Amino acid sequence: MLVVRRLRLIAWALVLSLLVASCAGGGDSPGEGDGASGGSSSSSTAAKDLPPAEIKVNPAKGTKAVMPDDEINVQVMRGTLTDVQVTGAGRAVEGEIDGQSWTSTQRLAPDATYTVAVTADGPEGGSTTQKSTFTTHAPEVTATYGIVYDQQTVGVGMPVSIQFDSEVTDKKYRTAIEKAVSVKTTPQTEGSWGWLDNRQLMWRPKDFWAPGTTVSVDAPLTGFQTGEDKWVAEDRSGSMTIGREQMTRVDIDKHTMTVTRGGKQVKSFPVSSGKPGKDTETRSGMKVVIGKQREMTMDSATVGIDKGDPGYYKVDTNFNVRVTWTGEFVHSAPWSVGAQGSSNVSHGCVNVAPAGAEWFYDNSLPGDPVDFTGSEREFQPTEGIGVWQYSYDEWQEQSATA
Repeated sequence: MLVVRRLRLIAWALVLSLLVASCAGGGDSPGEGDGASGGSSSSSTAAKDLPPAEIKVNPAKGTKAVMPDDEINVQVMRGTLTDVQVTGAGRAVEGEIDGQSWTSTQRLAPDATYTVAVTADGPEGGSTTQKSTFTTHAPEVTATYGIVYDQQTVGVGMPVSIQFDSEVTDKKYRTAIEKAVSVKTTPQTEGSWGWLDNRQLMWRPKDFWAPGTTVSVDAPLTGFQTGEDKWVAEDRSGSMTIGREQMTRVDIDKHTMTVTRGGKQVKSFPVSSGKPGKDTETRSGMKVVIGKQREMTMDSATVGIDKGDPGYYKVDTNFNVRVTWTGEFVHSAPWSVGAQGSSNVSHGCVNVAPAGAEWFYDNSLPGDPVDFTGSEREFQPTEGIGVWQYSYDEWQEQSATA
């Protein structure tokens, strides 16, 4: 029995030694055993544990009443910024990116919802995308404006004109607007912005336009303020083409109207201008054609002389060419033909015989200069398109940036 037990113990010892040898040998084989299996598990875990990019967006997600002139700023605190898309109010917001940050370079529309989509790479690889939304301030008034004489052929005296629906009186608002808008001309033309009044921003050349000049204006004014809680919600652009050069000179004292083109006289007419009187004398000054209306009823009540007042009139007229907002026109006046060329009998308009008035009507463009002389009553710039009542130096002083 003792011999048998000893033989069994020896056998078990041999088996155990073989098992130990087998385990040790298996560890040396490539791709086999616990060593290879453990290495693969460690690599997979490391990939999953790479830190993501840390993104910070201002305004933060869900922010309300962001002001239209506030900047949007995106920063990556850990990682690299690869793409930023900010959209709202039907357009993408422009900005500048440098790898670590993005800053908007364009103002926002009022009362709008914006979405910010950011993509960034982590410091050890891997891409992260983050989206958020915010809303902008809803103003009490949404300001509007227009580019006057857009896509028209105009005379050599017509300025670029941006007209606002309400007054812009604060210099900081005027300055910001002026810096945002731009004019391009072909050929290149020297000129300056200026405010004719609180609603009209105009760009006039130093001298009259060269015929054939093309003019374009860009007014990206979305997000600009015009008054207390008044914000613009749209951009505008426009263009105009300068036509032939036509200049008209009205000598009030000598009762003549002369039309030249390219410096050469093409027509001359006897006329009758406004009779003496503080409300009837025709104004002297450099005016431009504002517009035309073939037929109209002239009612002095529209300029403050009501029915029953001395000097009240209401008359139908033809071939009307407007040169001021205060009621001065060049028009047909068959009733005053006898006075035309010899005396002034009108209420302030330039009376011309029917044939002459029709010719002038047919051959006039908005923006044609009409220079009036011979009166003591001076045309004020705001009574029409009065940019040429200023010297160029004086006009530059009308700019908010002066």
